[in-house]
Amino acid sequence: MTSHRDVSATPRRPLGEPHRLDLADSVTLRQLWELQRAAYAVEAELIGFDGIPPLHETLQELRGCAESFLGVSDEIGLAGAVSWTRLHDGTLDICRLVVHPRAHRRGIATVLLDSLDVMEPTDVTLVSTGTANQPALALYRSRGFTPTSEREIAPGITVTLLERRTDDSPDHLSRHKS
Repeated sequence: MTSHRDVSATPRRPLGEPHRLDLADSVTLRQLWELQRAAYAVEAELIGFDGIPPLHETLQELRGCAESFLGVSDEIGLAGAVSWTRLHDGTLDICRLVVHPRAHRRGIATVLLDSLDVMEPTDVTLVSTGTANQPALALYRSRGFTPTSEREIAPGITVTLLERRTDDSPDHLSRHKS
């Protein structure tokens, strides 16, 4: 019989340093696949929609996704990951940010996003999340992202698109003052 231990009472060892994930390695690929299934199951519950594409992705689809990945491990294994692509204009598009439910509220998403900011500096970063995923929206807002639009992905289910600009161009400033 397994028991759920109170993670708040368990002393936590430090997280490992964020590192690039090599999806050609079958062990890494499976760990990432399991991590994202656990993380997206939580988001599916939060937003009331289990049609999130990565939740149903096969190992082969994940391996072929053409995204770059950064991961962080805890005492048990891969605890969080972020993926991104670069658009033709240099914009950084965050495709996935996943944290294992066992590792929630440990700052893993922040560590991953901080590392991504250092590794992939850019003037414009895009990200999206389920509109009903308030924890994710709060995280992105705290990092300077502003909602730009919402898109309906299923009846009654929307995704919020967010953007962060780090440049001080007049166009950027005038657009965000209104």
